[in-house]
Amino acid sequence: MYSTAVKYKYPYSDYSGMLRLKKITETYDMKVFTDLGDYFGDVEEAIITNNKVYGWRVRATKNSFLTKVLGSAKGVIVPHQLVKAIGDIFIISRTAVPSYTEEEGQESTTTPEM
Repeated sequence: MYSTAVKYKYPYSDYSGMLRLKKITETYDMKVFTDLGDYFGDVEEAIITNNKVYGWRVRATKNSFLTKVLGSAKGVIVPHQLVKAIGDIFIISRTAVPSYTEEEGQESTTTPEM
């Protein structure tokens, strides 16, 4: 018998024509970065509706951008549409990042709470 499968060769990649799949359990505690390279947090949980990934709950960790923006909140939910890549790390679009300036952070720390 002759095989009809053709293996395409790309000169600058190791693309073998197969889709790389990842189990959701492999993504837990993965580091999340923005497409600009900022550390965003860690994946805590996947949110699944109708057998599709709806979003990802990202935990604010020490030294992450979320800790600066959220303060005492524990994390955010990132819609799956804003995830650009999942491999050894998560890469999300910068549009998932809440707007934040250093002035806002300084004002919120000096203002007394009621």
